[in-house]
Amino acid sequence: MKKNPEKYFKASGEVIGLAIKSGNLDAVEYTEFLFDLIKKQNSTIFLNLTKERAIKEAKSAAKRAKNGQSFSALDGVPIAYKDLVDMVGEPTTAASDLLRTSPKATKDADVVQKATQAGMVNLGKLNLTEFAYSGLGLNPHFGTPHNPNSQQVPRSPGGSSSGSGVSVAAGLTPIAIGTDTGGSIRIPAAFNGVVGYKPSAGRVDKTGVFALSTTFDTVGPITTTVKDCILVDKILSNANRKQTYKANKGSISLYIPESLVFEELEQSVAENFEKAIRALSKIGIKIIRGKCPEFSESVMLARELGTITAAEAYIEHEKRLLSEDREKIDRRVVKRIEIGHAMSASAVIKLQRARYRLMKSLSERLDGSLIAMPTTPITAPEIELLENDDDLFHSINLKALRNTAIGNFLNTPGVAIPNGTDKNGMPTSLLISGIANSDAFLLSAASLIEKEVRI
Repeated sequence: MKKNPEKYFKASGEVIGLAIKSGNLDAVEYTEFLFDLIKKQNSTIFLNLTKERAIKEAKSAAKRAKNGQSFSALDGVPIAYKDLVDMVGEPTTAASDLLRTSPKATKDADVVQKATQAGMVNLGKLNLTEFAYSGLGLNPHFGTPHNPNSQQVPRSPGGSSSGSGVSVAAGLTPIAIGTDTGGSIRIPAAFNGVVGYKPSAGRVDKTGVFALSTTFDTVGPITTTVKDCILVDKILSNANRKQTYKANKGSISLYIPESLVFEELEQSVAENFEKAIRALSKIGIKIIRGKCPEFSESVMLARELGTITAAEAYIEHEKRLLSEDREKIDRRVVKRIEIGHAMSASAVIKLQRARYRLMKSLSERLDGSLIAMPTTPITAPEIELLENDDDLFHSINLKALRNTAIGNFLNTPGVAIPNGTDKNGMPTSLLISGIANSDAFLLSAASLIEKEVRI
C-alpha cells in the first residue's frame, strides 16, 4: 500500500527520517516521488541524476527500517551534491563546458562516502557557478536555476551553490551539499529562504572535492532547518563524535559588529534584522553592540592587497587561462580569476599573517559571544539585469559576498537563517557566526534562534 509520499513534500530531513523509521513513509516511494518532481522541473537545477544508485540505496534503507536497523537519523533520507563533489561513475564538471566530458570519478568523495554509510540516498549532482567563483549563481553553459520564491520575474539563486539552494527551496531534496569559499553556501541559503551552514575550515574532509581555494574552501549543507544541519554535521564532521550540541538561552550572547557589514542594507534587510534582534532580546538572549575593527580591516586588506582566494584560484586555473580554453570559460569568471595573476607573493604573505592576527583579536573581543548580522545586504536581484550589464554584475556580486567573505577570511563558522521577506516576497536572512571551531555550540544556539526569528 502506497504511504502518501506527497505528505512529506518540503519536510525536513529529520521528519522524513523519523517517518521512514516508524514505517509511515517508504524510502523507495519517497525517492521515486522526488525523481518525478525533478523530472518536471527546470533541467538547470540538477546536472546529473544517479537514479539507479538512489533506488538501490532506498531499497536497502527501507529494509533496514523494517528490521529496526537504521544506520542514522537520516537513514533513507535523500541528499544531492554540488557538482564539485565526486560521485563514483559520474563526471565532475564544476559546471564548466571544459569538463562536461571529463573522466568519470572512480571513487566517491569523502562526504559522499560518509553520507552513504549513514544510509542516505544519493540523488545526483547539482548546478553551480562555473568553477564555483561567483556569489550570484549565473551559468551560461548549463543555464541558471531560477529562485523559486519569484514566479513572475526570474531572480538570482545565489552562488556559487545555486543548484543546492534552489533544490532545497523547491522541495526536490531535503538536504543538499554545497561548498563555501566566500559565501557560496550562506548566500544561496539566504536568497532562497532556507538554512545554510558553513563549517570551520578543516571540520569536513574535502577529499574528492574540486578546489577553488585550498585555504578557504569548506563543505557543508543547505537544508530546511538548523536541526538538519546538526544531523548532517554529526555524519560529515571530523570532530569528536562525543561533542555536545547544547546551548540554552542563558548561555547565548550575540555581538552585533558596528562596522561596514551594516552599510548599504536594503530596507527590508535592515528592518528584518532589527526585528529578529528584538525578538531574541525578549527571550533573554544578551545583545551586545560594539566596534569590530577586525571586520573592517579584513575588508580593507582585500581592497588594498587582493584576496588569498584570488591568488589560489589563479593557480588552479592558470593553464586554462593561458590556453585556447580561456574563450570557453564564462567571461565573468575569467575576470575574477585574473585578479589573482597580479598579486605578489608578499601580498599573499601579508594577508596570511594578518588573518591569524585578526582571528586571535576577534576571539578575544567576542569572549564567548556569537556574531549576529545580515547574511547579505541585499535580496535576490533580477537575473536579466545581471546578464545584460557586466559592470553591474561585478558590483552586485561584491556586495552579495561582502558580509559572508569576512567569515571565510577569519575562519568563523556561520549559519544563515531565514528571518522574513521583502516587499516582493524575497527572503532575507540572519547570519549567526562563531569563532573558529565553535561549530557545535554555534549550531545548537542557531537552532534555538531559528525558532524565534523564522517567519
